Amino acid sequence: MDSLTQAALGAAIGGTVLGRRLGRKAVLIGAALGTLPDLDVIIDYGDAVANVTQHRGFSHSLFVLAGLAALLAGLSARFAKARDISPGRWLAFFGLCLLTHPLLDALTTYGTQIWWPLDLRPTAYPLVFIIDPFYSLPLLATVLIALFSGRIGATRWGLALSCLYLVLSLGARTLIEQRVEPVLAENGLEDAPRLIQPTPFNILLWRVSVAEADRYHETLVGVFDGDRRPRLEHFSRGSEWETVVRDDASGRRLDWFAGPFLRYEVDESREPATLVATDLRLGFPGFHAFHFALAERTDDGWRPLAAPYQLEPRRRDSEAALRRLGTRILSTEPRLCVGQFVEPRWRLSTSATC
Repeated sequence: MDSLTQAALGAAIGGTVLGRRLGRKAVLIGAALGTLPDLDVIIDYGDAVANVTQHRGFSHSLFVLAGLAALLAGLSARFAKARDISPGRWLAFFGLCLLTHPLLDALTTYGTQIWWPLDLRPTAYPLVFIIDPFYSLPLLATVLIALFSGRIGATRWGLALSCLYLVLSLGARTLIEQRVEPVLAENGLEDAPRLIQPTPFNILLWRVSVAEADRYHETLVGVFDGDRRPRLEHFSRGSEWETVVRDDASGRRLDWFAGPFLRYEVDESREPATLVATDLRLGFPGFHAFHFALAERTDDGWRPLAAPYQLEPRRRDSEAALRRLGTRILSTEPRLCVGQFVEPRWRLSTSATC
């Protein structure tokens, strides 16, 4: 999630756990702890691929943060002036403020390396978009009430409402899974890697992406779609270029990070021609945020770039797309196809009634 939401979550937890004893200090310290793991963004790991794939790494590790919480709790129990706070209460304060950050991040599409330093793919079980005002605003509102009015107990309501929102999202996701399962089975995709995530700023309309070796499939499924069955749209993954980057460290790292949800293409408009990988998970079809230049064409074939770099997203009318998504959220007729936003060369099939 965005850092402001993480700070608000930490502040709400701080006020709930130690608000009676520390007052506003608990809220402010909780806010600082809640956003602390995101400070790894100031670290330059050497190139664009490393910076993206190592973000939410060691600073989001449950092992690292649990150790830090124990250290801070021990120091506070020994040196803090508030002697009426037990070591267990200090540990709950620091542990919850720190550990909820990566756990919330793991509920977004981007995922989090919560088990670092174990060499496991980032953990991701998307329940909320990376920015969701319906999750964030209750936290922010109650934190502001606590800070400006002194009613620290208001933070409990913020936590309760934000947790309720996650429960509702889990219910919505379960409903979407039930609706899409028969469609995937009919297409022989029941065992294929899939990604089910909410579309921007809501939990009522969900994007389902399914990957195969040489293509991927997309559909939009809404909570209010009723009995109308989802219809898959099919797109090329450009997997013929995948082997070019598999032998390079950056290509392998990106594959580890995004798995099969990568699309490859050759950008002939650049000199020399450049092999580009796009992370299909982040953003929305036609509006993906992360494009990486990984290799250049030479007379002898493809040469991996010593320092892969990130390309600017293609300019599109994102406001119009968001308006159409907003219309689709409450519609009982699935009138919006993601293929309308994807460049024609990637479409294998689409339907105006998808």
